[in-house]
Formats: sequence, structure tokens, C-alpha cells
Amino acid sequence: MAERSWSVQDAKSRFSEVIEAARQSPQTVTKHGKPAVVVVDVTEYERLQQLDRASAPSFADVLLAMPQDDGEFSRDAVRMRDLNL
Repeated sequence: MAERSWSVQDAKSRFSEVIEAARQSPQTVTKHGKPAVVVVDVTEYERLQQLDRASAPSFADVLLAMPQDDGEFSRDAVRMRDLNL
């Protein structure tokens, strides 16, 4: 079954059919004539999640990508506030 576009009203009244069609290919649901959501089979969704996780950098990668400047950090010239303790 090919990808199909459903209006919200059609998708609501024929939800079981939308699910069955989504098992074969993604199904687009439109609202006011514009694409709103895509219904996909759970195996496709899980595959996409794995791809997303695989391409995300690890925390260590993020830390190692930080600029290294031998510990020197520039400070903005700001006036310290008065503390009347």
C-alpha cells in the first residue's frame, strides 16, 4: 500500500484503516489541508530512534570538543555590586 494522506476527520473515523496502512508505509494526516502528523509502523519508529541515538554525541565527546586555551579565561569588565552587610 502506498503512502496516503488523510484528513483529520477521515483519520478519526477510519483509524483502524490508518493503522493498517501505516504498517506498510507512513501515513500523513492533514489538518486544514496542511500536513500535521505522520503515522508510522512501530518498527520504523524504533529504527529511527536508534539512528538518532547513534548520531548523538556522547557527553565525553561534547567535553572534549570544548575549546582549550591553557586555562586562561577572559573576564568581562563589570562593576561589582556593593554589599552592605
